[in-house]
Amino acid sequence: MSVPFPAVPFAAVLFDLDGVLVDSEGVSNVVLVRLLAKHGLVIGHAEFMARSVGKSFAALYGHLEEDYGWTRPESFDAESDAALAVSFLSVQEVPGAGQTLAALHRAGLPYAVASNSRRDRLDIKLRAAGLADAVLHSFDASQVGGRGKPLPDLYLHAAAALGADIRRCLVIEDSPTGVQAGAAAGATVWGLLAGEHVHAGLDEQLRAAGATKLVHSHAELRQELGVEHRVEGGRVTAG
Repeated sequence: MSVPFPAVPFAAVLFDLDGVLVDSEGVSNVVLVRLLAKHGLVIGHAEFMARSVGKSFAALYGHLEEDYGWTRPESFDAESDAALAVSFLSVQEVPGAGQTLAALHRAGLPYAVASNSRRDRLDIKLRAAGLADAVLHSFDASQVGGRGKPLPDLYLHAAAALGADIRRCLVIEDSPTGVQAGAAAGATVWGLLAGEHVHAGLDEQLRAAGATKLVHSHAELRQELGVEHRVEGGRVTAG
């Protein structure tokens, strides 16, 4: 006998990747702060984290040039590519992310990843975190002509690919940039404060950007979505 899941008021869930499903922000922070210092820009980890979370590398480097007068040397991209590729091999899932994806699958609720990450990095991180088999649909900014977050294009594209009305989609984000993108697309946006990069004041920033709810773990996210229950031995139990 099957027992239906509670009604979920969303047609699909669209996840950011870094800091939402994979705990990669701290890893890339260490690599890039070290490389920046090597090339003449000394910046603290906390300050760099606050500047970088949710931004594309092009946008980040533009801000660094504007605020610090730092110009990216020709060798920087090749050096960062090599160092990040190695560091991403050790990336772990944000605690409970795999359980959330499994619960959504059991509930029959479509989901996808929409990330500013470059495609090769996106794939590396999903494999390293053990989530590649669970994520059947993933989208990056190259698929929308480079119009990544905070523009709405990436989330609009992801929703369309799933056949879902973006106005009935839930976006899960961890950065103001991503929240802005989801809200501009017309989705409901919740902020997830579960990654190692979470810092004081981020909750207020997410709300100001348009997040209508904040959750602090994947367990809380599953509870809010009502997908924690499954059938075992004819009775409904916690998932």
